[in-house]
Amino acid sequence: MKKSLVSSLLVMVMIASLVGCGSKSESSGSDTTTGTTTAPTETVASDASSSDQINVGFAIKTQDSPYFVALVDAVNKYATAEGWKVTVLDANGDTTKEAENMETLISLGMDLIFLDCIDPSACVPSINAAAAAGIGVINIDSGVDEDADNITTVYSNNKQNGRLVGMEYAKKMGDAPIKAIVLSGVKGNIAGQERREGLFCGIIEGKTGMSEEDAWKAAAAFNEDLTSKGKVTNEEANFSVVGQGWGNWTEEDGLTAAEDLITANQDITTVLGENDQMLFGAMTALDNAGITGVDIVAAADGAKAAYDLIKEGTYFSTGENSPYKVAQLGVQIAKDILVNGKDPKSYDAVTMTEAAAVTADNVDEHYDFGF
Repeated sequence: MKKSLVSSLLVMVMIASLVGCGSKSESSGSDTTTGTTTAPTETVASDASSSDQINVGFAIKTQDSPYFVALVDAVNKYATAEGWKVTVLDANGDTTKEAENMETLISLGMDLIFLDCIDPSACVPSINAAAAAGIGVINIDSGVDEDADNITTVYSNNKQNGRLVGMEYAKKMGDAPIKAIVLSGVKGNIAGQERREGLFCGIIEGKTGMSEEDAWKAAAAFNEDLTSKGKVTNEEANFSVVGQGWGNWTEEDGLTAAEDLITANQDITTVLGENDQMLFGAMTALDNAGITGVDIVAAADGAKAAYDLIKEGTYFSTGENSPYKVAQLGVQIAKDILVNGKDPKSYDAVTMTEAAAVTADNVDEHYDFGF
């Protein structure tokens, strides 16, 4: 990663001639690193002479949802505030395009690359090619396979977000039965499974009083039974999931998945989900079916639209998955390496933001970090 002065000057000449800088505006639940985070604000680039200019790239998987648009905006804001130049390349959900974008950023001689990958395995050759070229890669938002030679992966604490939300919901329900459907993102997605099992853990732990360790084991077994049988019950917690739908993380597909499940289970108490967008679709499905009084509980996300509904009392809770906090922590790690000389090999495989269940009691504290 360290370049000689001559090499740095040559690289920056290449960058100046080839590209204009700037752009449009997964893990265990215990390896948590928390940074001080300030609310997102408009920023202005600080002055930097050509001899010390830092250039970073961001290979983003897509910008097809508000979260990813906000993530790009946040990386731009926090990196530009450091006086860095940022080049963002969008893969539009295409792994071949993502590999091409990574190759472009490597050829431009970036000082560091941020990557939000499409597939945890497909991105490994690109990450390793960057490392071989002396360019460190920080993954943000999405985890990668263990054989990737990256610095660290930065994202929200999916498991603990889900657990904290689940515990808040267990507190609300007390001894009352929970009969739920679950809306999940994509089959095999690690973050989705972590969020889902986190919800199960928190509900089981909160309703039974068992230890967190035992609740995680129970949640894993609960999820395995759900996957194999399509429905599952934990008798001790008085908690059942009567169906699971796959909503592809979107409101439209969440609506479709929820419609089928609601038609078959009109007496549910709860819709659990792995993000806010799918649950917005579920709320429409419930409204179309004339069903009221169903609790809406998201393991993670933090859309401002969800926060508004929490304030209204029509949405119980969501875990905080703030693109601004993720981006700020990623940029801080990059600064520690590029500016302060910290060893990139000194980081754990995963670095996470602090988990939080956002409810009516604390939504105002988290609102400005939503997207």
